[in-house]
Amino acid sequence: MRYLVATDGSTVSDGAVEHAAREASAWDASLEIVHVLTPETKLVDGDIVLPGEDSAVDHAEEILDTAAETAERATEHGDIAIDTQLLTGRPAEAITTYAENAGVDAIFVGHRGVSERRRRVGSVAKTVIDKASVPVTVSR
Repeated sequence: MRYLVATDGSTVSDGAVEHAAREASAWDASLEIVHVLTPETKLVDGDIVLPGEDSAVDHAEEILDTAAETAERATEHGDIAIDTQLLTGRPAEAITTYAENAGVDAIFVGHRGVSERRRRVGSVAKTVIDKASVPVTVSR
């Protein structure tokens, strides 16, 4: 079995990575961690970067490396195969297209989006649920 977890480097997505790693370990599945570079500008450590620039790619690779370390720590014995992949495009579309092409068995994402009054599922998680052809787990 192959599981896919998407990360944006946030605390919420770290929780999704940990959950996906524990599930992969329990079910003897491999884990693919993906991060999506979007076509929008981002503020990274106080600097504006454009995806495709070296600094944006470097930052994305740091996110993936950190997520892989988080996944390894989350398993009891570090006994799962972990791979990382940098994607580009609109996050939900990139995640679901990659999942379909890679033949993964399940997708894990963080819930994202917290308002002052209540927690809500973010637009990326909602769209992944709508577009995915495999089960999707949304972690808090």
